[in-house]
Amino acid sequence: MSEEEIETQDDAAAEADGSGGTPPDVPAGSGGGGDSDDPRNQSIPINIEDEVRSSFLDYSMSVIVQRALPDVRDGLKPVHRRILYAMHDEGLQPNRPFSKSAGVVGEVIKHYHPHGDQSIYDAMVRMAQEWSLRYPLVNGQGNFGSIDGDPPAAYRYTEARLMALTTEMLRDIDRETVDFQPNFDGNQMEPTVLPARFPNLLLNGSQGIAVGMATNVPPHNLRELTAAVHIVAENPNCSVDDILNVMPGPDFPTGALICGTDGIRKAYMTGRGQITCRARAEFETAKKGFERIVLSEIPYMVNKATLVERIADLVREGKIEGVSDLRDESDRRGIRVVVDLKKDAAGEVILNQLFKLTPMQTTFGANMLALVGGRPKVLPIIDSIQHFLDFRREVIARRAAYDLAQAEARAHILEGFAIALDHLDEVIAIIRGAADTPTARAELMTRFDLSERQAQAILEMRLRSLTAMERQRVLDELAELQAKIAELKALLASDAMILEVILEELDEITEKHGDERRSEITGPVENIDNEDLIVEEDMVVTVSHQGYVKRNPVTQYRAQRRGGKGLKGMNTKEEDFVANLFVASTHATILFFTNRGRIHWKKVWELPQMGRAARGKALVNILQLKEGERVQATLSVRSFEEAANDFLVLATRKGTIKKTSVLQYSNPRRGGIIAINLADDDELIGARRTNGSNEIILASKKGKAIRFPEDQARAMGRSAAGVRGMNLSADDELVGMEVLSPGATVLTVTEKGYGKRTPLGEYRVQSRGGKGIITIKTTDRNGDVVGIAQVVDDDEVMLITDQGKVLRCKVSGISTMGRATQGVRIMNRGAEEVLVSMARLADDDAGAEREP
Repeated sequence: MSEEEIETQDDAAAEADGSGGTPPDVPAGSGGGGDSDDPRNQSIPINIEDEVRSSFLDYSMSVIVQRALPDVRDGLKPVHRRILYAMHDEGLQPNRPFSKSAGVVGEVIKHYHPHGDQSIYDAMVRMAQEWSLRYPLVNGQGNFGSIDGDPPAAYRYTEARLMALTTEMLRDIDRETVDFQPNFDGNQMEPTVLPARFPNLLLNGSQGIAVGMATNVPPHNLRELTAAVHIVAENPNCSVDDILNVMPGPDFPTGALICGTDGIRKAYMTGRGQITCRARAEFETAKKGFERIVLSEIPYMVNKATLVERIADLVREGKIEGVSDLRDESDRRGIRVVVDLKKDAAGEVILNQLFKLTPMQTTFGANMLALVGGRPKVLPIIDSIQHFLDFRREVIARRAAYDLAQAEARAHILEGFAIALDHLDEVIAIIRGAADTPTARAELMTRFDLSERQAQAILEMRLRSLTAMERQRVLDELAELQAKIAELKALLASDAMILEVILEELDEITEKHGDERRSEITGPVENIDNEDLIVEEDMVVTVSHQGYVKRNPVTQYRAQRRGGKGLKGMNTKEEDFVANLFVASTHATILFFTNRGRIHWKKVWELPQMGRAARGKALVNILQLKEGERVQATLSVRSFEEAANDFLVLATRKGTIKKTSVLQYSNPRRGGIIAINLADDDELIGARRTNGSNEIILASKKGKAIRFPEDQARAMGRSAAGVRGMNLSADDELVGMEVLSPGATVLTVTEKGYGKRTPLGEYRVQSRGGKGIITIKTTDRNGDVVGIAQVVDDDEVMLITDQGKVLRCKVSGISTMGRATQGVRIMNRGAEEVLVSMARLADDDAGAEREP
């Protein structure tokens, strides 16, 4: 920036005050500003950057020191300090009648704080609100607002006086315990700080935004804070753990739950930390049997009305489902917000949604910034307490010095009285014989070696003080004062005694005003994952040949008898067809195995939920698939920890299999990872989960199958190529793999809608890598095999054609036959329509029937 000149022109100044350009001390017509030596006529070059910087710094420091930040000693900002001192000066003590708030505001503006009346009134109102301050400092009468954000009544309607605890902040202020300074107009003195007997900064906390900095000090419980002060006073080298043992964390006016201690520990150690707070929510069962969520406490500084409105908006927008009613039943006895749930609603899920999407869970960002010696400083908890103790040492010492001076002055007078009473007749004679008061005073000073003050006090004695009783009273008072002087001198000479006084006075306050903790400190809560907001239910996941995926509730598909026409399960283009279908919980992790031997991860709830006939969303927009890569196999894993001892067995079209621990697939990456190392002319066709001791059956397109023990394939790493599972002919390839279970039958389905069930006993156990045996005769009538599945009578299967039709069929309606048969028709199809996929539904999925 280039330099500019800011000129102070005499003409401009003269025009401003109406003098017509002639300086006041120059006669009119004498040439006015012709004198070049007159400083008022000089142009002073100033760098505008320096001027702006200087002015901004002056402004920012004024905001920091005079408005926004509290003093570490009394925990007050100037406006709060002035309000309390003005109320004290007016005599608005707890045992006195209430006085109009307008009078307090007027006194503060008139004598101490020349700013807007509304800002002063707002500051006073906040000190009276029990939901804003842990220990209110002002006792308000009338409407002082509400936790719903309702504004207070105008100050002409409300009344106020000091709280009993507040008097402990002002006690001894008239005993020269703190410094005073002139007010804004110099006509009155105001204290620079209050001689607070308790650490108000930590007790009530403070919030403020300055220029380039902000403070947010949490409040604490008086009893716990007193115990913490004792620890620091007795051991200045104590640790934060010592503090946490007696003061486990903040104590907010609105109660609620503080989740975890890591944020508290960090705030206490460094002065900054994130403290997670949650509303206190409990489940109740209504008389009609449905559940309701009841909120009895909310986080600090949360507007209850805004919270209720936010919940209502989320329910109205459909972001939270399962809520039938919402009521605010709060009254003078406390907060009670009721969220009624529908009968089939998942209460825990809805509660997690409320924590995630509303201010029922907030973070209190502790930033313990305060003024120390007029400079802003971030204070760890021990430093803050230590500064309070240092301040109280100074206050006690100044009070003791003041009391000592007063006691010595009074003792000095009483010593004079004692001398006078011992020589009463002579003193009376001197006074009677003196011509005037100065003469009598001089003679007394000379005769009895008295000071001027002592002599003057003797002259001012009343005749009743000459009685024997009064004489004894003077002697007794003198003895008491001498003992007090000795105590005060000992106190001033001993830091240990001063510290003892500090703690005794704090203990007295705690005994009177201490109460139980309101905020409950609980264990830490994990960040609410989106999964916690999803109701767990079974979904039918459908993947098309060209890579479109969707999910729908399994209840959208009704069961039909064998030979049915099926329902429309997905709209597809002519060149596309449904390639895979399976059922999984919304909370399950779906492992997507691609034909290139890579694996990708997605939660079921992350997949798009669309209508039954919708095409779905392209997997290339969901997974980071490479060119030519498509999803070939999928697998659902509910929890990797639960599956730590399990394995994944992968099969390729060329007859290779590989077994790998499930845990090796537990660390997802955005671009996926290698699941199996494939040859250029091979691709993955299936993946199954095993326990390490299962039996596996592989089936080929030409109707062959081989059964062998899983332990014949050793566990390998993710990137291994695997071993031979089945020896295939040149025109054959694998189409399916199953992990066998006792009591099941093997269902084989061909592309022309034929299928059959075959008992497991007809498949003898062979060695891995053999050619296998016949599982179904494949002819022009039934076509090649499209898939196999092991089933029981109660199972149901989904059959999908290349035209997108879906048939849900009961297994019990499919005939059980030997291996060397062609099967029966299980689905009617069009002339050019062929089956492309089959999936078995679990028992739980075959429940309630749903009409289309």
